[in-house]
Amino acid sequence: MDDAPLELPLRRASLPSERFIDGHHVSLLRNGVEAYPAMLGAIDQAREQVLLEMYWFGSDTVGWRFANALMRAAQRGLDVRVIYDAVGSVDADIGMFEQMRREGVLVLEYNPIFSWRRRIRGARISRRDHRKILVVDAQVGFTGGINIAEEWCPTDPKVEPWRDDMVRVIGPEARDFVRVFERTWRRHGGDVSSVPARPMPRHTSQAVQVLSEGNRSRREIHRAYLANIWFAKQRVWISNSYFVPNPKVVRALIAAVRRGVDVRVLLPGKIDVWVVQYASQAMWLKLLRAGVRIYRFGGNVLHAKTAVVDGRWCTVGTYNLDHLSFSMNLEVNLAVTDEGFGELMDRSFQDDLTRAEEVSLERFEQRSVFVRMLEWFFYQFRSLM
Repeated sequence: MDDAPLELPLRRASLPSERFIDGHHVSLLRNGVEAYPAMLGAIDQAREQVLLEMYWFGSDTVGWRFANALMRAAQRGLDVRVIYDAVGSVDADIGMFEQMRREGVLVLEYNPIFSWRRRIRGARISRRDHRKILVVDAQVGFTGGINIAEEWCPTDPKVEPWRDDMVRVIGPEARDFVRVFERTWRRHGGDVSSVPARPMPRHTSQAVQVLSEGNRSRREIHRAYLANIWFAKQRVWISNSYFVPNPKVVRALIAAVRRGVDVRVLLPGKIDVWVVQYASQAMWLKLLRAGVRIYRFGGNVLHAKTAVVDGRWCTVGTYNLDHLSFSMNLEVNLAVTDEGFGELMDRSFQDDLTRAEEVSLERFEQRSVFVRMLEWFFYQFRSLM
C-alpha cells in the first residue's frame, strides 16, 4: 500500500489554537467512589453558585443524594442551576426535578422529546446534551464520563461499578465551564446571573484548556484529538466507550503506527449499547492489520473517554470517538499538558490493561460470516450512534 496519502495530513497539519492556561491543580478521580464524594463536597462548600449540566441524572439513591445537596445549597441562598438531558434522564422521576424547583433550584430540561410547541423530529431526538459538568463558585470544575446514577456507585456490593473517569480542576480556567454552561442555558431561555470574577491564587504549574463541542465551538475536541495524534512521537493511548471513528481518525492512528508510535485503544468488553459493538468492530480489522493494538476491558462496562499522548497531552471528558459526539451532541473535555498528570494518566491506563484482553488479529480474522454481516449492517447506521 502506498504510504504517501496517509502522510499528507501530517505535512499540512498544525496544532490547533490551544489556549492553555497554567496555575491549576488537576486531580484524576477514578470511578464514582472517588468522584461522587469530591463533587458532593464541592456542592456543600459552595458559597455563591453551583452549576450542574448532566446527561443522565437518575432518581435513584445517587441521584437523590445530589438532589438533596443541590436543594441545601439553594436553601442557603446560592444561585443553583441544573440542566439535564431529556433522553439521557428519560427514566428519572420527574417529581425529583419538581421538588428541586420548589426548593429554589432552577432546572432546565434540554431538548424535551415531547413538547406542545414543537414537532417531534429525528434530528431533534438525536441532538443531545451529553456533557457532565459541575462548576462551583467559578473556581472548581468537574468533567468526565461519570453521570449521576447507581451504575457508577451500586448499592449492592456484589455489583461492580462502571469503570469511568472524572477530573477536578481548581483554578481560573474553571470559569470556562461557566461559559460553556451559560451558552446552553441562554439558548434555552434561562436568565444568566454570573459570579463576579475574583483573583485566584496560583495552585500549581499545571496548564489546562476547556474544550467544548456544540453551539459555536463545533468540532473543537475532534481537532485537538486529531492534531495530537498526528504529532505524536512515542505513544497514543486511548480509552473510549463508544469507538466508531471517522476516516480521519483511522488515518491518523494508522499513520502514527507507521511512524513507530505505540498506539493502543482500550474498549469495553461488556457494553450497554450492543449495536455500537458491531459497528465498532467493522473498523477493527483495518486497524489491527496496520499495527494498532486493541484491548477489551474485562470488568463491568468501560465508560471512560480519555487519551494520553506522549505522556504529556491528556484529555478527559464526555467526547466519544463516534458520529454523535462529532456532529450532534453537546460535549466537553478538559485538556491538560503536564508531565506529572500525564504520568498519572499513563499509570491509570496501564492499570486498566491488567484487566483487559488484547484482541488477536489471527483470532479476529476467524470470526464468523454472520458476525461480519452484523458488523457491516450496523456500520451503515453509524451516523445514528
